[in-house]
Amino acid sequence: GWTSVAIPEEYGGLGFGTVELVALLEVMGESLVCSPFFASVGLAANAILAAGDEGQKQALLPGIAEGDTRATLAFSEARGGWSADSISTTFEETDNGFVLEGTKRFVPDGHVADLLVVVARRKGTSGQEGIALFAVPATSPNLSRQRLPTMDSTSRQAEIQLDGVEVSSDARLGGESSSWEKVAQALDIAGVCLAAEQTGGAQRCLDLSVAYAKEREQFGRPIGSFQAIKHKCADMMVQVESARSAVYYAACAASEGNEELPVVASVAQATASDAFFGCAGDAIQIFGGVGFTWEYDIQLYFKRARSSAVLLGDATYHRELVAQRIGLGSPA
Repeated sequence: GWTSVAIPEEYGGLGFGTVELVALLEVMGESLVCSPFFASVGLAANAILAAGDEGQKQALLPGIAEGDTRATLAFSEARGGWSADSISTTFEETDNGFVLEGTKRFVPDGHVADLLVVVARRKGTSGQEGIALFAVPATSPNLSRQRLPTMDSTSRQAEIQLDGVEVSSDARLGGESSSWEKVAQALDIAGVCLAAEQTGGAQRCLDLSVAYAKEREQFGRPIGSFQAIKHKCADMMVQVESARSAVYYAACAASEGNEELPVVASVAQATASDAFFGCAGDAIQIFGGVGFTWEYDIQLYFKRARSSAVLLGDATYHRELVAQRIGLGSPA
């Protein structure tokens, strides 16, 4: 029933909120769960909930809730950005619906998804104008996809090629009301989910480091007795707790529909990204040379920390978003 946790009961889910989903994702992050769960629930389901109309939610969400439909969000492209300006995939309206043209890259689990929620712009528009979301079956004619080689083998990504893919008129989520604001809302909630995974990963890096420091001996004593190692572990704990506080605050804001969600979601992503990569790096130092060998799991966390740090925008990008969203820069 995990896939149904945050989906409302009227669409076949359990009806819990983002807080409960975050609690589950934190534990998944601790174990580096290798599945399309985040893509289906954190990305696609949230996009459908944010942008879809009632009929689309009734049609698309029960399959995801049951775990029968694997879904994902196809947003990023060759430039890898997460702003509206990064979207170059286009759509044109026809008598029978829409035609999509473009290439999506770094799509989480895109090679195994049954449903792709594609972000595209109306041909001839720029910036935040003309952005829309489309529910595209992965078996659509003129749609091809392939798995990309990635450093992190526990989190798979794909390239999606849309060569004049035709979809029906009801494939556009929300119809005419589809907009960049809906996409941004979905990305904010997805970012909180990703930050929860990162926090769980950071916690496991700390736990593995403490356990290793107790058993590894140097100069006749456990390395955990050395002050330098103690300092690293203490710093890691501060990073983990700071990330967890930011993530659960953002999850509460998401569950309540609080207007501060855009700000606190970016705070959570920046904090958790820094915490996970910082803890993974310190853990490698504590483990020493064996830390990056296949004999120990810590190298898997280091790779996941690096890949997830840029998945929905890196920490620098989200700090800039925070500045913009609280009025210290141009609007995001």
